[in-house]
Amino acid sequence: MSHVGPLWERLVRAALRRERTGIDAYGRPAGGIAGNVPSSLSNSRDIDPILRAADEIQDEDPNISRILCEHAYTLAQNLDPNSEGRGVLQFKTGLMSVIKQKLAKREGAGFDRSQDITRLREFYKLYREKNNVDKLHEEEMELRESGTYSGNFQELERKTLKRKRVFATLKVLGTVLEQLSKEVSPEEAKGLIPEELKRVMESDAAMTEDLIAYNIIPLDAPAMTNAITSFPEVRAAVASLKYFRGLPKLPGNFPIPATRSADVLDFLHYVFGFQKGNVSNQRENIVNLLSNEQSRLGTPDEHEPKLDETAVERVFLKSLDNYIKWCNYLGIPPMWSNMDVNKEKKVLFISLYFLIWGEAANVRFIPECLCYIFHRMGEELDDMLRQQLAKPAVSCVTENGVSFLEQVICPLYDVIAAEADNNENGKAPHSAWRNYDDFNEYFWSRSCLKLGWPLDKNSSFLLKPSRRSKNILKTNVTKRRGKTSFVEHRTFFHLYHSFHRLWIFLFMMFQGLTIIAFNDGKINSKSIRLLLSLGPTFFVMKLFQSALDIMIMYGAYSTTRLLAVSRIFVRFVWFSFVTIFICFLYVKGLQDTTNSVSGSIVFKIYIIVLCIYAGIQFFWSSLSRLPSCHYLFNRCDNSSIVRLVKWIHQEHYYVGRGMYEATTDYITYMFFWLVVLGGKFAFAYFLQIRPLVEPTRNIIDIKDVRYSWHDFVSKNNHNALTIASLWAPVFSIYLLDIHIFYTIISAVVGFLLGARDRLGEIRSLDAVHKLFEKFPEAFMNNLHIPLASRNSLSTTGQFVAKNKFDAARFSPFWNEIVNNLREEDYITNLEMELLQMPKNTGSVPMVQWPLFLLASKIFLAKDIAAESDSQEELWDRISRDDYMKYAVEECFYTIKLILTSVLDNDGKLWVERIYDDIKASIVKRSIQSDFQLKKLALVIQKVTALAGILKEVGTPELETGAVNAALDLYDVIQLDFFSADMRDNYATWNILIKARKEGRLFSKLKWPRDPELRLQIRRLYSLFTIKDSAVNVPRNLEARRRLEFFTNSLFMSVPPTRPVREMLSFSVFTPYYSETVLYSINELLKKNEDGISVLFYLQKIYPDEWKNFLARIGRDENTHESVLIDNEDDNLELRFWASYRGQTLSRTVRGMMYYRKALMLQAYLERMTVGDVEAAAPANETTDTKGFEFSPEARAHADLKFTYVVTCQIYGKQKEEQKPEAADIALLLQRNEALRVAYIDEVETSTAGHKDFFSKLVKGDINGKDKEVYSIKLPGNPKLGEGKPENQNHAIIFTRGNALQTIDMNQDNYFEEALKMRNLLEEFHTYHGIRPATILGVREHVFTGSVSSLASFMSNQETSFVTLGQRVLASPLKVRMHYGHPDVFDRVFHITRGGISKASRVINISEDIFAGFNSTLRQGNITHHEYIQVGKGRDVGLNQIALFEGKVAGGNGEQVLSRDIYRLGQLFDFFRMLSFYFTTVGFYFCTMLTVITVWLFLYGKLYLALSGVGEDIQNRANVLNNDALNTALNTQFLFQIGVFTAIPMVLGFILEQGFLRAVVSFITMQFQLCTVFFTFSLGTRTHYFGRTILHGGAKYHATGRGFVVRHIKFSENYRLYSRSHFVKGLEVVLLLVVYVSYGYNQGGAIGYILLSISSWFMAISWLFAPYLFNPSGFEWQKTVEDFRDWTNWLFYRGGIGVKGEESWEAWWDEELSHIRTLGGRVMETVLSLRFFIFQYGVIYKLDVQGSNTSLSVYGFSWLVLLALIILFKIFTFSQKISVNFQLILRFIQGVTFMLAIAGIAVAVALSSLSITDIFASILAFVPTGWGILSICVAWKPVLKKIGMWKSVRSLARLYDAGMGMLIFVPIALCSWFPFISTFQTRLMFNQAFSRGLEISLILAGNNPNSGL
Repeated sequence: MSHVGPLWERLVRAALRRERTGIDAYGRPAGGIAGNVPSSLSNSRDIDPILRAADEIQDEDPNISRILCEHAYTLAQNLDPNSEGRGVLQFKTGLMSVIKQKLAKREGAGFDRSQDITRLREFYKLYREKNNVDKLHEEEMELRESGTYSGNFQELERKTLKRKRVFATLKVLGTVLEQLSKEVSPEEAKGLIPEELKRVMESDAAMTEDLIAYNIIPLDAPAMTNAITSFPEVRAAVASLKYFRGLPKLPGNFPIPATRSADVLDFLHYVFGFQKGNVSNQRENIVNLLSNEQSRLGTPDEHEPKLDETAVERVFLKSLDNYIKWCNYLGIPPMWSNMDVNKEKKVLFISLYFLIWGEAANVRFIPECLCYIFHRMGEELDDMLRQQLAKPAVSCVTENGVSFLEQVICPLYDVIAAEADNNENGKAPHSAWRNYDDFNEYFWSRSCLKLGWPLDKNSSFLLKPSRRSKNILKTNVTKRRGKTSFVEHRTFFHLYHSFHRLWIFLFMMFQGLTIIAFNDGKINSKSIRLLLSLGPTFFVMKLFQSALDIMIMYGAYSTTRLLAVSRIFVRFVWFSFVTIFICFLYVKGLQDTTNSVSGSIVFKIYIIVLCIYAGIQFFWSSLSRLPSCHYLFNRCDNSSIVRLVKWIHQEHYYVGRGMYEATTDYITYMFFWLVVLGGKFAFAYFLQIRPLVEPTRNIIDIKDVRYSWHDFVSKNNHNALTIASLWAPVFSIYLLDIHIFYTIISAVVGFLLGARDRLGEIRSLDAVHKLFEKFPEAFMNNLHIPLASRNSLSTTGQFVAKNKFDAARFSPFWNEIVNNLREEDYITNLEMELLQMPKNTGSVPMVQWPLFLLASKIFLAKDIAAESDSQEELWDRISRDDYMKYAVEECFYTIKLILTSVLDNDGKLWVERIYDDIKASIVKRSIQSDFQLKKLALVIQKVTALAGILKEVGTPELETGAVNAALDLYDVIQLDFFSADMRDNYATWNILIKARKEGRLFSKLKWPRDPELRLQIRRLYSLFTIKDSAVNVPRNLEARRRLEFFTNSLFMSVPPTRPVREMLSFSVFTPYYSETVLYSINELLKKNEDGISVLFYLQKIYPDEWKNFLARIGRDENTHESVLIDNEDDNLELRFWASYRGQTLSRTVRGMMYYRKALMLQAYLERMTVGDVEAAAPANETTDTKGFEFSPEARAHADLKFTYVVTCQIYGKQKEEQKPEAADIALLLQRNEALRVAYIDEVETSTAGHKDFFSKLVKGDINGKDKEVYSIKLPGNPKLGEGKPENQNHAIIFTRGNALQTIDMNQDNYFEEALKMRNLLEEFHTYHGIRPATILGVREHVFTGSVSSLASFMSNQETSFVTLGQRVLASPLKVRMHYGHPDVFDRVFHITRGGISKASRVINISEDIFAGFNSTLRQGNITHHEYIQVGKGRDVGLNQIALFEGKVAGGNGEQVLSRDIYRLGQLFDFFRMLSFYFTTVGFYFCTMLTVITVWLFLYGKLYLALSGVGEDIQNRANVLNNDALNTALNTQFLFQIGVFTAIPMVLGFILEQGFLRAVVSFITMQFQLCTVFFTFSLGTRTHYFGRTILHGGAKYHATGRGFVVRHIKFSENYRLYSRSHFVKGLEVVLLLVVYVSYGYNQGGAIGYILLSISSWFMAISWLFAPYLFNPSGFEWQKTVEDFRDWTNWLFYRGGIGVKGEESWEAWWDEELSHIRTLGGRVMETVLSLRFFIFQYGVIYKLDVQGSNTSLSVYGFSWLVLLALIILFKIFTFSQKISVNFQLILRFIQGVTFMLAIAGIAVAVALSSLSITDIFASILAFVPTGWGILSICVAWKPVLKKIGMWKSVRSLARLYDAGMGMLIFVPIALCSWFPFISTFQTRLMFNQAFSRGLEISLILAGNNPNSGL
């Protein structure tokens, strides 16, 4: 913002000054009591303005100031007479103190109120005269209309602020005068304020339109300065709301603002009792929608604008589309079916719906409930329209008047809140309470009509639940309605239930391939007979699915539609019968058949039955693929036959109908999946199943296997456990490798699609240079509106003129991009000058390109000219470089232009003669002979000297110097350069020679005054003086990336743009809670434990940007930051500079406000084309951008099309508590006039403990504060569900327009990308399939990837998903969802269907993706577009990343349970279902299967090793080391280390960076141990996904968005990763140790390593990655401190109020909190039984027992374990209990220890017990102890009751201490060697080192930071 920026800065600095000095933006006192009115007094908006006015006029008239303060006190007393509100008593006391002390009140003397009124009246007149009120506004309007306002903006600003201040004070004086006069008798009041004065006061009040709060369009205020209301489309929209004939009249006392007439919203306001704030808000919303729809159809007539019928119809159908579909679904007529619906009635219905929606609060999450309310209120409205006079609606009448909120919304809210309260903050099972979906689905059946109207408060639907009992056995008996349609039971079976078709398909294919493999690949009668067994398999699995239907629905039978419940049971009965029948036929057929299938009648019947069933299924599925059939079925939906067929085929819901795609799309993604499945099953058959056939046969045939333990289960079962141990890991890989093939194929497809879309064509600065001359044309084709004059140039073949035309219109946009890069400090001033493009509007007959393309070209051309022997050679060599040719041509033309402009007549004659001779020589090809080209350098030197003088401001001395320089040039050309024959033009040369001799030549030089000419001179001077090449401009990598992406996008396919006036309008929406808004100086200077401050860190990470920043604020590059801090202006600049490099709200706001800036520029430059108010500008100003940010019309257009709302949920509380975040948000409001902040205001009421909640919208105020625009009361606390979606929901009513972009507060935007927004919005009207787009996916750039290797891994992984991954999901797979930000929503579509996210507690913790689910289920279409990008920050530390991935994995675990996943899994066609599964929950399940494969393999090996079976079988037949197992392990290992994750990443690199850079990046990542990171992440996802499904406990983790370079303590890492990684990693190590100790491996050490390397790699990654990626993780001093901290934490006792970070005991309790349910306890117990196999197996391997396999050996081992437990109890006996006999206790412990050692020694000496046996026993007892501990933990309540919990806790502490030491010892050993720490730093921060950053300084915190 080159012009407006500094002007806004003045306001900001004023606001800061107010904070420091108590002075507001006008210099008025703003501190003290005037700025601290308590929130509980906010119902009166007068108090604060009155006190501010009192402060202002204190010096002018203290008595008047006293009158105002007393009146403010009276208002406060009336509002809260008992001072019960928070802060009211202190406020009153302070105000009374002000009245007494500062206003010189006379003690004991009363005050005559009539005298006060007289004083006030006289002061009012005096104040008006003093400030010359009558002229104030006239002067301002004259300045605005003079056309010179952009040049005199400071004067305009001063006058505007003065006018606002004066009228604000007059308004307060007038208000107080009127209120005081009402306190006296009516007779006296008439005389106190004369009629003339009343008229003056009313006139003054009308002048305060800026003071009357409005959002965008001043509908209730007189619009004198806002150009929006002058737009015909806006006037037409406002006119359409006016009262129409037939609408009942309002009562005469209904208040209507004087600035407008009554409209339909006033009528609805009166009738239904909607809130005033809601009505005002929706009035603007409706006007905005109607006017924008009208603008797309055309601008109405200027004089009497009328809204087009089509515009109203479109808004009507769009807004009420969901209601119309709801009516059709329930089979009820719309409420207007009995009316004659004309345009006015449609506007009335639109208004009614939006008023309902605007006040519905949490009920907005229940869209069909809104349809019901609208339907009922519409019926009520129908009756009212037949009346003459308007009367309040019966449904909304209360004791105190009329209130829609109290009578309709509050009853619904109360029951929702009661149900939400029953979820116990997310800990209760989902089945125990109704969520938003349950409430909404009640309205999917006609039974909802029984609710009646007004609402039946005694209805079961509205009955509140009783408090949930803690007793599991006790049930609450209630008449309330329970769950509806679906119950989210916590079980893994949901995966099968939702995606049963996938599992049936996989199991049947596995069975079929196995049968073929065991038949040696032959297809004969035997194999066919066996393959027919697939029939029973299919029906058994279908039966299981129907049984799950019954189980999952348990808890919702009574409330679900009878048809839906009956369908479930009918399906179960049907599949039970069919399964039995099919199995019977198959078994009977097997018995009857001897030779062939054809020889059995039973088999024939069996096959016929299967064929009929398969044929019907195939026929139906084929029909369902055809859109025409779907359309026909939907048209015949009322037919009972069609309904029956649909009822049989699939469940019938309101959502999920018509989920089909165009036939071409279906064929495309079907072919994609056929390729994937083909590869998968070929791999499975040849590499997994077939190699296992022979070993399996051999194992089955082996008899009398010798076991080394006491065998229970392996007698006479053909060695089933051995076969299972062989097949289990292979089968596990079989289930997950389909995801691997999907990843590979989708990466290839994504790569090809990206190449097709021309991504990555410009991937380097060199490409930008080479292709720059094509940019203007591409820009005009794609991003500029079509221009008729340009098309005419193309048709007439004027290509040079067309190129110049394009360049002239491209240059202002390009230059603004460059200016913004400079303002953001990415480029230097010199780089900005080099990058900027000339206007190209002058008379130079060619396109003038930026200097960075032409720099140093003249010097090269000069050398070429001197070296060339002929003209042809010269021109050929110059023409090889296009930009050299352009530079030469431009200099040729520009020198002529300049010389002819500044020289006199003789001079012009000389110039013309020289140029004519040059042209003649070129034609004759004699340039070499006619001119001495070797002397060209001398000519250039003289021209440079002349240009150097002329570029300065003219003075007499300089003019003399210019004449001399021109004469020098003349002499050089005539004497040295020019050698042509002068005789041809003798007369001309004679005149010139004579003038030179007489001294007249060039004497009358005209100094260049024209700005355009001066620019040309400066440019020529630069061309002749810049000798260095600019091939590396800009040097900053981020600036390069942005320019490369923007220029690349110019060549991509984008929808044609439309003028700003006709574009779709949109809002940007950012939820904010309490994150950093703006770094304070203290935060920037605060040092961490290593002595590093944030500011020091940023200076080292961004050294070039720091230097650019100092240059921008006019400081030397060596300036110390303390100098900036001491300067008020620089202090603020420094805070913003730092904040713009973090993940702060200020960065996001700056980025999003670029949309407005881009729209203003586009609207300003389009004014010549679209015929705006400013169309009278001269033609040469069509590309002039000077003052575009001050243009009223440009600003109005931008405001009409763009709104930015930040929903700062607790901003009200932050203001009240005077938090710095509140001041920073207010500062952002002052800097950004179009920014709006919505927040929830909590106001204490007179009722003790009760609060009222308001949803408020504020904007920046002239007083440097925020100004309330709308206030809408809520039915209660809006946070009933998840915080973020509830925050979005309360504020979504303040958004505007057709589209809504959701932006998180860690995102950024760029000006050049904002230019493409209107193209993106046109995608809503572009063909993307059979349904229009409802969500537009947008590409993201992760800007946090350049600091550390971890940040790089996360950035690359995220970038791969948000580009290549989502590209394929959108097309061809058609399953892209909403994965967060920055997608653009079809606003009206979504707000009428539940909003942009779901908010039910816990189940919707991943709230964003549910918006995608909802949109898809409601026949939406989600696309993805990559020609536009938005910046995004990501987590940069391992702990942050782990918390984030844990949150996402937990969210996916909850998604598994959700009804949305179930419905999508059931209603998608088979191939689309596959796409959906493997890109959502399937990805996490496959990740978990990867880990489970390792467990299956290792426990299989454990079984074979400990039982002795492995060695015995291997000795008899070499069957265990086979290809199938190796294939499975290799596949698992490749998945584990992230190879398949890396494939899309690498292909993305190749596409967008080039092959070589991609290879280098990938190899670099390997050296940085990215495989360790991916393996570690695998554990994170597995743990949280599995635990969430088993136990729940998913929650939002605040990861923090700061700069992470600090060292993480050992104890902190241990707490975070102990249960998710360390325990599991040590278990794997234990399994591997047992296997190497007792397993049989024919290949020896090499064989063991090859077989177990993946498992060892996983275990080591899980155990040590947190320390490997921990800054200074191997620094000895840090290691010592970490050990001390860890031991303190481990042994510190917990207690009340002690946190997990302080005490092991508190942390341990927190770790166990997720095990709450009986099912969870049972599952934990079952899973813990695996640990007992170690003891059972190892005991029989001890030397002491020999070959004895008796069960008594195992029993004796338990006695030994019991003895060890007793010893443990003795040594851990409580010191508190033993305080009186410490000596005896120590004696007993010592004796016990001696006896134990002696016993072991005797046993070793006298028996066969060996030292090896002792270590083996430890190996056996450690896992057994852990198993016992895990079971005890699962049954914690029982253990507590029997008093054993303390012992369990002691044992748990011992285990944690042992695990910690096992991990800590290797770290301590590595810390001994300094080179390891150096290597680790290099490993972590390689990216930073490659950019020359000083990470070592950052980590060490040495001297350079001492000055901070």
